[in-house]
Amino acid sequence: MVRSRKRKPTSFSVEEANATLPLVGAIVGDLVELGREVYERRRRLAVLLDGRPSGENDPYREELVQIERELAKDNRQLREYAGELRQLGVEPVGGTEGWVDFPTMIEGRKGFLCWRHGEPEVLYWHPRKADHRRRRPLAAGSLAGDDSGAGEAEDEL
Repeated sequence: MVRSRKRKPTSFSVEEANATLPLVGAIVGDLVELGREVYERRRRLAVLLDGRPSGENDPYREELVQIERELAKDNRQLREYAGELRQLGVEPVGGTEGWVDFPTMIEGRKGFLCWRHGEPEVLYWHPRKADHRRRRPLAAGSLAGDDSGAGEAEDEL
């Protein structure tokens, strides 16, 4: 039996983005948690390995190799989480901070709805050439394909 695949949206409305948040939030939550764990383990491992001679005579060699294997496995899982988000049409942009972008049209131009893990709904946006650090609150009518030029300078950021 062949299943039909749902096509990912090329542009989200605020309502569509908010409707995906239960699933997106669960994936991002897993990504954030595992990402922080991996970061902390890598940091601790770097401290342990700093100035340590490596080689066949190291009594902890096998244990260190196992830790590296586990980290590599967890890194693959992080890439899978990011891939799941991309399959939904969402772009992960903030790793351990849980930022994601939903492509959209803002004031007649390409931009992104911006959401961070833990926020109750999508409340912000940013122009295509800016990132989440320059996000702005959504205003009534800002996604309405308005060609008045009001957002022209915004796209230049």
